Amino acid sequence: MPERRPDPEQLLERLRRKEERERRAKLKIFFGAAAGVGKTYAMLQEAHERRSAGVDVVSGVIETHGREETQRLLEGLERLPRHAIDYRGTRLEEFDLDAALARRPALILVDELAHTNAPGSRHAKRWQDIEELLGAGIDVYTTLNVQHVDSLNDVVAQITGVTVRETVPDSVLDRADEIELVDLPPDDLLQRLREGKVYVPAQAEAALREFFRKGNLIALRELALRRTAERVDAEMESYRREEGIAEPWAVRERILVCVGDPESGLRLVRAARRMVSGLRAEWIVAHVETPAELRWPRERRDYIVDVMGFAQDFGAEPVILQGIRVADEILAFARRRNVSRIVVGKPDRPRWRRILQGSLVETLVQQSREIDVYVIRGEPDGESPEREAIPAPAARWTHYLQALGVVAVATGIASLMYGHFELTNLVMVYLLGVMVVALWLGRAPSVWAAVLSVAAFDFGFVPPRYSFAVSDTEYFVTFAVMLGVALALSTLAHWLRLQTEAARQRERRTAALYRLGRELAAVGTLDQLLTTAVRMIGEEFDARASVLLPIDEGGRLALRAGELPSQHERHEIGVAQWAFDNARPAGAGTDTLPAAHGLYMPLRGSGGPIGVIGLGARRPNEGLRPEQFRFLETLANQVAVAVERGRLADQAESARVQIESERLKNTLLSSVSHDFRTPLAVITGAATSLLNRDGLGPAARDDLAATIAEESQRLSRQVNDLLDMTRLEAGSVEVRKEWHSLEEVVGAALQRLGPALAGREVRVDVSAAPFVPLDDVLIGQVLFNLVDNALKYTPAQSPIEVRASRDAGGATIEVADRGPGLPAGTEQRIFDKFYRGSGNADSRGVGLGLAICRGIVQAHGGRIEAANRPGGGAAFRFWLPIEGEPPVIEPEETEGREERPVPGAAP
Repeated sequence: MPERRPDPEQLLERLRRKEERERRAKLKIFFGAAAGVGKTYAMLQEAHERRSAGVDVVSGVIETHGREETQRLLEGLERLPRHAIDYRGTRLEEFDLDAALARRPALILVDELAHTNAPGSRHAKRWQDIEELLGAGIDVYTTLNVQHVDSLNDVVAQITGVTVRETVPDSVLDRADEIELVDLPPDDLLQRLREGKVYVPAQAEAALREFFRKGNLIALRELALRRTAERVDAEMESYRREEGIAEPWAVRERILVCVGDPESGLRLVRAARRMVSGLRAEWIVAHVETPAELRWPRERRDYIVDVMGFAQDFGAEPVILQGIRVADEILAFARRRNVSRIVVGKPDRPRWRRILQGSLVETLVQQSREIDVYVIRGEPDGESPEREAIPAPAARWTHYLQALGVVAVATGIASLMYGHFELTNLVMVYLLGVMVVALWLGRAPSVWAAVLSVAAFDFGFVPPRYSFAVSDTEYFVTFAVMLGVALALSTLAHWLRLQTEAARQRERRTAALYRLGRELAAVGTLDQLLTTAVRMIGEEFDARASVLLPIDEGGRLALRAGELPSQHERHEIGVAQWAFDNARPAGAGTDTLPAAHGLYMPLRGSGGPIGVIGLGARRPNEGLRPEQFRFLETLANQVAVAVERGRLADQAESARVQIESERLKNTLLSSVSHDFRTPLAVITGAATSLLNRDGLGPAARDDLAATIAEESQRLSRQVNDLLDMTRLEAGSVEVRKEWHSLEEVVGAALQRLGPALAGREVRVDVSAAPFVPLDDVLIGQVLFNLVDNALKYTPAQSPIEVRASRDAGGATIEVADRGPGLPAGTEQRIFDKFYRGSGNADSRGVGLGLAICRGIVQAHGGRIEAANRPGGGAAFRFWLPIEGEPPVIEPEETEGREERPVPGAAP
């Protein structure tokens, strides 16, 4: 038999799960059948063993109940002080969660997992405190009795006759890394109770008469053993999976529990949980939301939310579907998720209603084919006796009066038609009225209108008239058909109305998502993105929205957009911080910090939470409807994607800028080091020769001195070019426009070039634009650079031309030569920083002259370009805007005129 090679993907997955288990904090539960079996004692014993092994162990909260042996075991352990809370004049002491998080031990002992915290605490239940400790990386030891397990709550109530109010979701037990059963036979436990080792004598006598009867203890012990056995079985399955042991079947059991009626939802979920535990199956609790539910009372919709949250605490995956036909949606979802069993509640409607309106159970059984359907009753609900029965939605009595009015109008129209049309045409009028009522008022009023229409037609138009007596029995067939058609029309119109409402809801949400996506894609910065998101979400929910983002590496949140829904800003930010740290919703309408004034939803990115979006509650303690909550989650996910995309874009832009800066820096260093080294080498060589004085005549010394002066001026121009480019990019160059004679500006630039123009023909023709508003110092520098560039890149005897022309909006100045021209494709690149031409030209220079020209011209509001001339050579043209008319020329006064340094000119 060939050796079966392990799947590499499975090996990697097993390693990943193993690393995840080793990395996360550990939870160990000491589990027992009842109080007094020794759970706390066993926990303290193991804590001392861990402390002896060098583990940092701290006692967070231990309830000794006056037991001396438990009190003695506490000695030697560091204890955290308790947090005092004043509630209605009573001082209550609770576990100090903040102190535990600040102390941050390796292991903390927290007794009584099912304990309910005092009002005003951060969490309603102690198991929620423990979840936060685990999230902070702190190992936890705790204790739990079997009667506090949520899925067994109703079973315990049936056995003992006592309804336990404090329960722990099964998901907390499933998350535990280890469960240790602390077992004690019932007789031994009863003996400890009589000896006063469990409760004080007065409480012990009452406990013996009620909860601690021997039969109850036997049943509770069996429940604890069974629950522990299920845990052991689950650990065995996990071990087989991790070790790569093949499963006997490739497909796992998956159960779909269908919750429709809020009244029976809790019973159905509890019963299904026990079924799931026995089968070790995945399970999903689903509710199909139809358009008709939009008209349910708010408390009825809230009860559905409670049931789904209850199922999630049990470890189920809650799913809310949307559709018109419940059975079709359930079957489609079941096939899509590969469900093997569907669990529904036993129908409690009268048989005649199931015949007329259809039965969900019968439809599922008939159409499920390969999927098994289980119909169960569930156990009596013992958790919420104080909750009153929620009435089913019913049509208002005014709707029936309106339906009566429609029938009366139809009767009036039929009376006008009587004698001119056949009776069958009068029936059409009534059918039209029934359809109007169905579309307008709903199904029940339309059925009422159908019955009234038949009665009105019989009384008013069937012989003998104005009597319910019928002369011809054939009219009974007419009445039956008329009633049947009217009921069919009302049903079809009712479904059409529901589909229209559902389509309208989908269209509204789709349009909102589209608008949000379009708006977020159009904005440029992160602040604009957040402002847009806050505005659109606030408009959609008619509430104040806000976005909070972390401002430091520790994840501390701060408001970035919108406004918080309360004046108590610190408290609201604290709620948002908890939602961010734990990646779970918190605030109004949730189980965590429900007294907050806003709901806070984490923005989940690819690497975890990246922020929090807040939404103010319209009224205190009022949350969102299920469909609104899901819609807010969808919007929050879209905002999170946009925020993450914006951050990635910012990071990419920063990286690009950094790369570009590094490239420019390297180019600058390369250019500067080369171009500075050349004149410095010449200056150093000439100066060294002058210092030696050996064999140098007066003429040679004069040449060397001239060389030093020339190279010093050249070096000075290069330094000034760098400084001027820096000033232009920083925007610190101030342009002072005045009307100037262009001929004088050109002449001053040519004069500065001095000896460099010796032997060159320079043709100047600027008569077309004698006066131009410009900064003569800056534009003089542009002309200097352009003519100097022409001198360097053209033959010695070729002419240089400076011309000007005028158009409606400004003046164009051109510097042209008859040199080799520009290489193809470089007409724009030559204005980039550090770009230099090639060929026979004198390539000395940093490559900033033309870049400075472009910066000065753009600062004037103009533009500059370069092109090759017909017949050879290059032409550089820059355009300057002209506004207004030149002033009258007056004699020039030079006294007091401010002198400014010329960019790029030697001092």
